Amino acid sequence: MSEFLVVTGMSGAGRSTAAASLEDLGWFVIDNLPAALITNMAEMINLPGAEMDRVALVIGRGGSEYFDELPEVLAALRSNGNRVRVLFLDASDDVLIRRYEGTRRRHPLAARGVEESIADERRLLAPVRDQADLLIDTGELNTNQLRTRVIEAFGDEGGASAMQTTVVSFGYKFGLPLDVDLVFDCRFLPNPFWIEELRPYSGLDAPVRDYVLSHPEATDFLEKVDGLLAGILPSFVREGKSYLTIALGCTGGRHRSVTLAEALGERFSERGHPVSVFHRDVDR
Repeated sequence: MSEFLVVTGMSGAGRSTAAASLEDLGWFVIDNLPAALITNMAEMINLPGAEMDRVALVIGRGGSEYFDELPEVLAALRSNGNRVRVLFLDASDDVLIRRYEGTRRRHPLAARGVEESIADERRLLAPVRDQADLLIDTGELNTNQLRTRVIEAFGDEGGASAMQTTVVSFGYKFGLPLDVDLVFDCRFLPNPFWIEELRPYSGLDAPVRDYVLSHPEATDFLEKVDGLLAGILPSFVREGKSYLTIALGCTGGRHRSVTLAEALGERFSERGHPVSVFHRDVDR
């Protein structure tokens, strides 16, 4: 059977960028196919001789008629033995409004103003969002960062049967990520920002890393978080979760959280657990 990835989410949240990234990875991308035709398309793809084993379906450009039928279509695809995953792209209302004002594009549901259309779309998409395997908040991501997230999530299909874990560092001053499952606050640790010679560096640099990890409270925190995750990750896997996103935050997302995200990711890799590490705010 084939593998299907449904790419959907809020209009203006980056569906086109995600689709282009998947196409570069070798996925067969179908954009704007009516939901009612998806099951027929799946039957043709699964015929003997078909060579499209990984298909990405970009859904949502057509408006509300897509949203109403999508949950039923997803259920039908899965009932036929296909592997089906849903990628949902989201951003805050303020971000989406700014993007539409900047491009002057017409919203697919633009029966009223942009703000009202976004509210309508968010309500219509709520059932699909709840079913999503992976949620990516694009509000604080540029195009290249979103591309990186998509490639990390869907580029290595060798470990497709295992749960993919992403460790994200972020700065609370730039907002809490919307797309995370677990959040750990690192702001209680001594801050390298207040040491003049360390301030220009980030947690990716040895001087900051050594400083942060030289404090017993940091290593103790890392041990406890790692122990907690080692205990609960098997339960997520047993429940069939495909993606898990863990976030560590400090004030600016440049020093403490970056150091600990890298250290946690290294521990995951040492245990053979598929993991990627992403630093949302390290360059801000």
